[in-house]
Amino acid sequence: MLQPVVRRTWAPRGETPILRVWDRHDRLSVIDAITLAPHRRRIGLYWQVHPANIRGPHVVGFLRHLRRRVRRKIVLIWDRGNCHRGRPVHDYLQRHATRIRVEWLPPYAPELNPGEQVWNHAKYSDLANFVARDTPDLHAHVDASLRDQRTQSRLLRSFFRTAKLRL
Repeated sequence: MLQPVVRRTWAPRGETPILRVWDRHDRLSVIDAITLAPHRRRIGLYWQVHPANIRGPHVVGFLRHLRRRVRRKIVLIWDRGNCHRGRPVHDYLQRHATRIRVEWLPPYAPELNPGEQVWNHAKYSDLANFVARDTPDLHAHVDASLRDQRTQSRLLRSFFRTAKLRL
């Protein structure tokens, strides 16, 4: 994750841009949700950043966070990631079945997941050619990218259009 996504860029002729990095294995993982209020058509973005791979307890913590922010019933449109199907998540969803319903995306279909577009935009637009000094620096830039996306309702709506999901 600390390795930059290298993209083509502009530079003066004869001055090839060079990204100086070293082989790093520390990482950050991000869990996100795009929310859509059906009556007001208000769109929102929520996320949490973790220093390791996302597992079931992280998902449960994120769902608690989401429930505190979204006061109405929630319909989750989820991919079939392992972290979404574990015992802690299953138990949590059973306890809150009146407030949270899950609709599963087909397997191996990230193009149908608007949340994937959030991360694609962050990686390939906001963080392209960015070399982080360390994980706190990367965390700060990921948060800045997501905060910026949160304010752009047109951009968030475009993620649903890309996934071919009607709003």
